Parts: sequence; structure tokens; C-alpha cells
Amino acid sequence: MPRPETTKPAEGANAETDIFIAVEMSRSKWVIGLHTPLADKISIHSFDCGDTHGVLALIERMRSKVEAAHGRRSAVFCCYEAGYEGFWLYRLFSRQGIRMVVIDPASLLVNRRAKRAKTDRIDARGMVRSLMAFMRGEHQVLSEVRVPTVEQDDARRVLRERHRLVKERTAHSNRIKGLLKTQGIMDFNPRAADAASQLDDLLTGDGRRLGSCLRQEIIRELERLSLVMKQIAQVERERDSIREDKQQAASPAGNNREGKMIVDLIRLKGIGMNDASILVREAFWRDFRNRRELGGWSGLAPCPWASGSVSRDQGVTRAGPPMLRAQMVQIAWRWLFWQPHSGLALWYRQRTGGAAGRMRRILAVALARKLLIALWRYATAGVVPQGAIVT
Repeated sequence: MPRPETTKPAEGANAETDIFIAVEMSRSKWVIGLHTPLADKISIHSFDCGDTHGVLALIERMRSKVEAAHGRRSAVFCCYEAGYEGFWLYRLFSRQGIRMVVIDPASLLVNRRAKRAKTDRIDARGMVRSLMAFMRGEHQVLSEVRVPTVEQDDARRVLRERHRLVKERTAHSNRIKGLLKTQGIMDFNPRAADAASQLDDLLTGDGRRLGSCLRQEIIRELERLSLVMKQIAQVERERDSIREDKQQAASPAGNNREGKMIVDLIRLKGIGMNDASILVREAFWRDFRNRRELGGWSGLAPCPWASGSVSRDQGVTRAGPPMLRAQMVQIAWRWLFWQPHSGLALWYRQRTGGAAGRMRRILAVALARKLLIALWRYATAGVVPQGAIVT
């Protein structure tokens, strides 16, 4: 399990005046769990989805009551689970002086019974209790998500959009090939520039022309495929724009620091622009304290299971971003081809010892983890991987 990205509890925290709030979000409503020093129980409040004014008004009312009772203004701690809502609530409430904690949902402890009660009210109370323990310094009760800046969050959109568009391109291509295969046509290239005009000359396996309805369906698929390919080219131009001004990318401040890391990474033979962008935008912008944190966060680290005399390996944790994990495995295979004399490539060949099939695939994942750490050290500290070729 990855080590939680945590921060120290707020200085000057006072259990006699602190207010703890959890926001359980859904599409229809927000359930707010709230604990103040004025009551032992956690109260529950419901608001319409997105009603931030109502939540802030509730916080101010509770602050006023605590201040009247104890003679000092309360510190407010608020949490919610990371998900489709993003980080806008974090930024909005942080500007109001509220200490925000975005929780990794998988890190919260739950009842292990086969059947357990689960409602928004129960979840809100559970988050409040975890938040209170976390602010006391018990960092193992939850994992706090590292929130990117607005600029960092925006820069990631290009990569994620390209990732989605590539999947759409593959789906359209496979759909067209599948339709033609039902007619006995096996060698058609949907991505060719003149693909639409080639339809007139195609003959089915039994010597017929394509039916009019099938032909029109394929033409519409080709139009969608052409649009997706144009959008991919546009997104890739935006992604590659960092290379247009390397002097600006060399600045150590803000996104320019990330730009410098991208430029440095593509100097390594076998690392492309897409590889470097994903590594920096998805991983290296975070502050990892050591290689173990990086390996655990990426989901490429092994997950042991041991109890008494029973001990076994459950494989990698798969806790990190799937896109980064898949990209690292691809980079590992390419690294063996483009950097055959590097220390990591020699390590891989020594371990595999001529083995084939499953053993090579398993060790490729181990190589991906080692390579991720080596590239992180190179991008952040300038430590060139042993024996690697830098252009």
C-alpha cells in the first residue's frame, strides 16, 4: 500500500474549540457530518448538491456558538473523498481559511463483515472520526491526496484527452475492420488518407460490391475516425509545444520546472515526448521523499501477504494511476531495445537468463518499477541511469 502523502497537523490546534466537518457528496445532495466541542455526537445536515453557500453559513453559525462558549474563534477542518468532483471545493474552502483534507477513498477503514450497513450518513460520520484522528497526528487512519495547483491540473488535461482519443481511434478502426471482415475483406486500412474512395473498388469474399447501407455505415465511421485523428494531431501539437522554447523550460519555477524535466527526459534514448509528459505531469510533480514512496504510490510495488507460517506474494498493488502504470511497462520494453547496454537492461537479461513467456513479463514489471525510480532521480536530481545513452 502506498505511503500516504500527509502534512503535519495544523499548528495551534485546540480540541476544545476545533470544528470537524466531512462532506459526503452525491449527484442529488450533500450530507454533512459535523462535530463541535459543544456536543459529543456527530450531527448530520443535508444540502442540495453544490450548495456551498449553505455549508459556509452552517460553518459560521457553529463558529459563532463555539466562540460564544469558549471566548475564542474556532479552527475549522474539513474533508471529502477524492473523486469526480475534483478539487474546486478544496480551493474554494481553503480561501475561506478552512483547513481542507482530500481523502483517498481506498485508505479509509471499513467494517469487514460480509454484510455491513452503508449509507451517506454512516460514511459522513466515519470520515469525521478519521479526520479527527488524522489531525491528532494519527496519519495511518487515512491517506491525504496531494492536490495539484490549477496550472498543474490544467496541464494534465492534454495527456488525458489524448489517452481517451487514442482509445476512440482504435475503437473506430476495429469497428470498420470488423464490418468488412463479415464480408470477407481482410486487408482494408481505415486510417489511409483515401480510405473512403477505396470503398468503391472493394469486392466481398463472394465477388459482390458492398451493400449500400453497409457502405454508408462505414463512411460515417470513417468520418468519425477522421475527426478523431485530426483531434489527436491537434492535442499532440499542444503537448509538444514545450519543446519550442527550451530556454523558458529551463527555469526552475512553477510549470517551467516541469517543462525542464520533460526536456531532460526526452534526451534519454528511448524516451519519447509522450513518455516524458506522462511521467512529469502524472508523477514527478509530486514530492516523493524516497524511492519506496514512489514505488508504492505507482502501484508497481509487490504486495506481500503473511500471517503466521503462511506467506505469499499477491503481485503488484496496482494502487497508482493505470495510465502511468501501463506507460511504464511500455517504456520498460522499449528501454531494453534502445538502451541494451544500460545497467537496468543488463540486470533484466541476467535475471531472465533466457527464459520466455510469463517469467519475462513478470520481470518486465519489476524493470518498470526500477526504471521509474531511475527516471525520477534523473529528472529531479540529474542522476543519469547507469550506462544510459543521453543525446
